[in-house]
Amino acid sequence: MAMEKTFDAAAAEARLIEAWEQAGAFRAGANAKPGRDSYSIMIPPPNVTGVLHMGHAFNNTLQDILIRWKRMQGFDTLWQPGTDHAGIATQMVVERELAKEGKKRTDFSRDEFLSRIWAWKEQSGGTIINQLKRLGASCDFDRTAFTMAGAAGDTSTGHENSPNFHDAVIKVFVEMYNKGLIYRGKRLVNWDPHFETAISDLEVENVEVAGHMWHFKYPLAGGATYDYVEKDEDGNVTLRETRDYISIATTRPETMLGDGAVAVHPSDERYAPIVGQLCEIPVGPKEHRRLIPIITDDYPDPSFGSGAVKITGAHDFNDYQVAKRGGIPMYRLMDTRGQMRADGAPYADEAAKAQAHAKGAAFTEAEADAINLVPDHLRGLDRFEARAKVVEEITAEGLAVMTTETRTDEDGNAQEITVPLVENKPIMQPFGDRSKVVIEPMLTDQWFVDAEKIVGPALDAVRDGTVKILPESGEKTYYHWLENIEPWCISRQLWWGHQIPVWFDEAGNQYCAPTEAEAQAQAGEGVTLTRDPDVLDTWFSSGLWPIGTLGWPEETEEYKRYFPTSTLVTGQDILFFWVARMMMMQLAVVDQVPFDTVYLHGLVRDAKGKKMSKSTGNVIDPLEIIDEYGADALRFTNAAMASLGGVLKLDMQRIAGYRNFGTKLWNAARFAEMNGATGSDGQIPTPEATVNRWIIGETAKVRQVVDEALETFRFNDAAQALYGFVWGKVCDWYVEFSKPLLLDGDDATKAETQATMAWVIDQCLILLHPIMPFITEELWGTLGRRDTMLAHADWPTYGAELVDPAADREMNWVISLIDAVRSARAQMHVPAGAKIPMVVTSLDAAGQTAWDSNETMIKRLTRVESLDKVASFPKGSITVAVEGGSFGLPLADIIDIDAEKARLEKTLGKLAKELGGLRGRLNNPKFVASAPDEVVEEARDNLALREEEETKLKEALARLSEVD
Repeated sequence: MAMEKTFDAAAAEARLIEAWEQAGAFRAGANAKPGRDSYSIMIPPPNVTGVLHMGHAFNNTLQDILIRWKRMQGFDTLWQPGTDHAGIATQMVVERELAKEGKKRTDFSRDEFLSRIWAWKEQSGGTIINQLKRLGASCDFDRTAFTMAGAAGDTSTGHENSPNFHDAVIKVFVEMYNKGLIYRGKRLVNWDPHFETAISDLEVENVEVAGHMWHFKYPLAGGATYDYVEKDEDGNVTLRETRDYISIATTRPETMLGDGAVAVHPSDERYAPIVGQLCEIPVGPKEHRRLIPIITDDYPDPSFGSGAVKITGAHDFNDYQVAKRGGIPMYRLMDTRGQMRADGAPYADEAAKAQAHAKGAAFTEAEADAINLVPDHLRGLDRFEARAKVVEEITAEGLAVMTTETRTDEDGNAQEITVPLVENKPIMQPFGDRSKVVIEPMLTDQWFVDAEKIVGPALDAVRDGTVKILPESGEKTYYHWLENIEPWCISRQLWWGHQIPVWFDEAGNQYCAPTEAEAQAQAGEGVTLTRDPDVLDTWFSSGLWPIGTLGWPEETEEYKRYFPTSTLVTGQDILFFWVARMMMMQLAVVDQVPFDTVYLHGLVRDAKGKKMSKSTGNVIDPLEIIDEYGADALRFTNAAMASLGGVLKLDMQRIAGYRNFGTKLWNAARFAEMNGATGSDGQIPTPEATVNRWIIGETAKVRQVVDEALETFRFNDAAQALYGFVWGKVCDWYVEFSKPLLLDGDDATKAETQATMAWVIDQCLILLHPIMPFITEELWGTLGRRDTMLAHADWPTYGAELVDPAADREMNWVISLIDAVRSARAQMHVPAGAKIPMVVTSLDAAGQTAWDSNETMIKRLTRVESLDKVASFPKGSITVAVEGGSFGLPLADIIDIDAEKARLEKTLGKLAKELGGLRGRLNNPKFVASAPDEVVEEARDNLALREEEETKLKEALARLSEVD
């Protein structure tokens, strides 16, 4: 039965996905050849709540290219799929479902709530896995893992390919705790007041918002004064006055209540007279006003604001470091909901305790944390409501720094008035990526990994080349983060997750064990134990992804075969959060690196280089692309834009172009079928005809280029090489060159051409399959009876030995002549249907042979009617140069030379204005410095395109000058 005229992607994709699954084509070890090494990739586990977005589509396309390529090479492959339990995201989804029923989490016991989550996971948690199948991901889906597998309530445990991930996580926690690598302590963390939990930096979105900077006076203790002097750069005094205060600026006045000091830079001469003195916090009941010291630290910037910084160690990450260095007490002002604390003794008592410390009394960190320094009338208020009241009270007391403004009254008269100094300026504010509320730096009790103790081997593995990070700029980032590593907060105040395996007795003693029974045995009979309610950060469990998914701590067959894994493909944004932590965890637990190569890619952006976001309305749904263009077009686009370290710009026109590429391949296959050129047995043909020998050599060349590109993770180079070969060399040139042989050749020539074309089309399918699996698998099954699916076809190893130098030289000479004539005709606007004469002044023997062998074809494809040898080109000719020869096209009587010149000169003049504007913008330092990166990049791209266009127009004009 003849092939369909077009490829029905939607119907074929669904059918092929099912066929691959039923054949077990992607199971671990499928198509492995005896003696071949293993090659394994661990999928960066998407959130179980997730749906496929462009980042997933890009990331998984690259992984699939690698795994399909290695599988066809006969490696023992495993692409391990799975999902992350996504603590906050999943809990949020289920709480929203409960809200529809008019219920909330706290209406249930913890176990009841977790049962609801497991039920949701069973029903809706596999969405993204099914979407990955639509992309063509060739994972071993029978081994789909889950970072909470094996936890209480999991109904999937017991499946032969479902390792007990939960027990592995708990085992690691207990072992690290017993080694002193995990501890509980009080540190500053990102706190989400909506979910009432600590969150990671990756879950914080820093957004520029309209903000205010208030300026306040902190009076010096006891009415002390000093000579305040400001100088210019030359040392000249510009201001001198006697002050009884030090001024600070803040965007968060409510945190002043917890100040422990005011800091100035050691070099700041303005404040040298008062360093070591006490100043008064200008808020709270006057009779209980606290005094805090003025200290020096390298953190304040003398050139910014007043140069003096209030230090609130419990509510600012920079202040926290200053407070630690200076032994400054840290007072927590807010509760878990972001409201001002309402616990503790009356403010008068609490302020007295803090004041005693300022005068030298010592107390512990825990005692400092217990002190509530929120005045009685502000307790229980929302933090932003408290902010307004603090500003109002300070201003009413006259302790706001004042400035003069010119305002116009109702009669239009201008007058100067004195007002509080408040700067309206944009500020970067942290928001929870899911809660969308302002994140509060909060001093809380959390569990930490003492990362300094385990970071060394992870650094060494990259330094000594055991693990390679690509691009190399990723290594620098990796070193910077790990060389300056802080303790890793691994606890979250949620119900969904791996619950911390630590129990406390009534005295606060800790008992860490895998089970409550073992903890009770440690504590002794009769001791009442309470389990820590917190759960582990999802990054802790996903840090064990490589070994946990392979069945560790059991010595499973998969663990022995596929660990350490081979390549990790992931985003630059989680280099620290996931990649580095996997390195640290695997080395700490099993003393092996988790992979040997890390390929990092950036974010997928829109066609103009802008970050995709719902707010800007430029989010592109990959499933909609697949519906419209097919998965192969999206995949080829992903590969083509995956330059190492490059910007990932997704252009819909490009996707449409690669769908057309698939159509071109389909049409070439139809041509082959109609001409009996299908059903290759895989044996490399040994033809006589020059064109057949040439295309076999071109196939060998592209095979080498593709392998070299994929070996070095240059996916774009592989895609471009295949595009140029399949579209240009095969679908255009070879199909055209073969027509005379198939239609007019003798039986032997026709047969060898059929065999060659069948083999070449098959090689196109094989080489394209890792990038475009659907259309190639469909054609593979359509064009012949096969013993195996294309997914298991042998990847070729042929190379330079198939290149025939004579055929290569001849056919590439022919192609260059045809291209040159066509280009000249197009530049000169020669009517497409016009047949024109051509002349030649010189031609070497090789060129003459090539002409003689291909004259008919050259004339047909260039619409040249004749070739005459002349001593010199006649007036009105343009030259067409090729290797070993010089041809000419007499065009004086065919085109209007003057009109063409006028058209080109007019176009060049218009283009010159555009180029001038673009160059002016890019040469303006202010534009480059202040414009968004994507705008600058777009201007540079436009300039390059316009310059290329100008070059071509000038070449055409120069050719016309020859004619003239």
